[in-house]
Amino acid sequence: MNKKIDIRILDSRIGTVFPYLNYATKGSSAIDLRACIKKKLKLSSLESILLPTGIAIHISDPEITAMILPRSGLGHIFGIVLGNSVGLLDSDYQGQIMVSIWNRSDKEYTVQPGDKIAQMVFVPIIRPVFNIVNNFTISTERGKKGFGHSGNQ
Repeated sequence: MNKKIDIRILDSRIGTVFPYLNYATKGSSAIDLRACIKKKLKLSSLESILLPTGIAIHISDPEITAMILPRSGLGHIFGIVLGNSVGLLDSDYQGQIMVSIWNRSDKEYTVQPGDKIAQMVFVPIIRPVFNIVNNFTISTERGKKGFGHSGNQ
């Protein structure tokens, strides 16, 4: 499914020095976001920093949202994850996309201008209308066993 999303390029290096936003492969679900910084930054162990991506989007359709997700290689190999776990861009947000990264490792990490720092995926949104009830009419197998009921084995 293709949807048009308005994008503003805020950093002139995008499309010239840094690649324009695109999907890396035919099977890619997300677009890589890059650090649009002027010079390399050193991120100490357990430090977090907010990085600009050089782009702003306006989704405008309330049935779509964008999620900012960590890059698995950065997290597993270098301990670089998102400071807020997952970022969420509402359909009416129009500001620059900023990415909070956190160095959870015990080693310093250097972010270079143009480095891939996160990824953005677009997903559909379901906006339910809540129906207030006193009891649920359908019983499930889980029933009242609650949180963690199935154990970890």
